This record gives sequence, C-alpha cells and structure tokens, in this order.
Amino acid sequence: MKTERIRELNDAFRRTFEGGRVMLTVGFQSLPEAVRREAIERVKTFDEFDADNDPHGEHDFLDFEIQGRKLFAKIDYYDLAMIYGSEDPSDPSQTTRVMTIMLAAEY
Repeated sequence: MKTERIRELNDAFRRTFEGGRVMLTVGFQSLPEAVRREAIERVKTFDEFDADNDPHGEHDFLDFEIQGRKLFAKIDYYDLAMIYGSEDPSDPSQTTRVMTIMLAAEY
C-alpha cells in the first residue's frame, strides 16, 4: 500500500538524512550546539508514533522535548523541481522529501 511505502521512505530518510533535504529553522540554529546535536539524534531515533502525532501512519511529524524545549520535525513532499507538491510521495523518482526541524513556537 502507498501509506506503508511512504512510511518506509520517511523512516529511512529520518534515520539517515539521506534521500531528501533537511532544513533547520533560525530558532533551531540558535540553540546551543549540544542541544542541537541531541535533537538531531532524537529525530533519527524517534519511534513514539501514535494516533495523535501520526494519524495517517506516514511517520511524517515528530514532536518531542529536549532540555525543556518543545521541538517539531515535519516531512513534506515536493516534486523534483521543488515547486509543487509531489503527486505521489510513495515514488522517490518523482518526490523530494524535505524535513524541517524547528522549535514548536516556529510552527
């Protein structure tokens, strides 16, 4: 099924940061380096998906806390030219994944 394939691709991208682009917001970049490193490791190892944070089963949104700071990571799907949304996020040959890691307040 497409949802399962999207979830597999999202998990692989999130764990390795390969197969897409990773964007770090200004707020995230302003955090101390140790906090940023801890947050990136948390993104790569996150496995706390449930009906509240993953209603579509795609593993495309993470919410977590690091040292008292609430953070989000969100994966979006674009066409290869990065102009429009991907018509089929389950097909990596026509999709560019973009994960944005941010402070919750920036969402």
